[in-house]
Amino acid sequence: MPKRGKNYQESMKLVDRLNAYDPEEAIELVQKTAKAKFDETIELSIRLGIDPRHADQQVRGAVVLPHGTGKTKKVLVFAKGEKVKEAEEAGADFVGGDELVTKIQKENWFDYDVVVATPDMMGVVGRLGRVLGPKGLMPNPKTGTVTTDIAKAVSEIKAGKVEYRVDKAGNIHVPVGKVSFDANKLVENVKTLHDTMLRIKPSTVKGVYMKNITLTSTMGPGIKVDPNQIIK
Repeated sequence: MPKRGKNYQESMKLVDRLNAYDPEEAIELVQKTAKAKFDETIELSIRLGIDPRHADQQVRGAVVLPHGTGKTKKVLVFAKGEKVKEAEEAGADFVGGDELVTKIQKENWFDYDVVVATPDMMGVVGRLGRVLGPKGLMPNPKTGTVTTDIAKAVSEIKAGKVEYRVDKAGNIHVPVGKVSFDANKLVENVKTLHDTMLRIKPSTVKGVYMKNITLTSTMGPGIKVDPNQIIK
């Protein structure tokens, strides 16, 4: 195992690795232990008691964090007709159709963070499945990125909407803000995500649903959070 840096080792002295903190204490510790020279992102990781191999235990969707993530996302929209103007007025960074498909295919263009499409454009977007899919950029109805309400979709993404998807090990990883955020805003973001996870719990899941919750900054140590103390 590679040796940790001096800052990381100093940060670890502030953390009781056997203790699960309440969200307020956890946020305070994450901010104290973030010692990088840049504004680190804080990520919430949840280990779920599910079996991702079962289709009825897939956990995937999106949620609008009340205070955003600290990053303004670039949005590409595939639309035509009146929906083009709707997307532009909502703040989309790029809007178009076939010409954007060509640009992506020929120029390997990925200067955007989220792709949204109207249902009638999915035939066009489908040609990019092998390119957008591996990057997690393919529009999907489950995350609200295939929709007729383009204005709402773009506005929510710009306001701080984040996508979540369980990995093969049953974990969810979602950014919940920056170290520079006010602590209360970070707590509200964490509680919103936690509440969302509870609300979408698959009905077939038995036993403990949220096994482990951890907060960590980009360069800092993980801080365990007590799921029983997160109440929205």
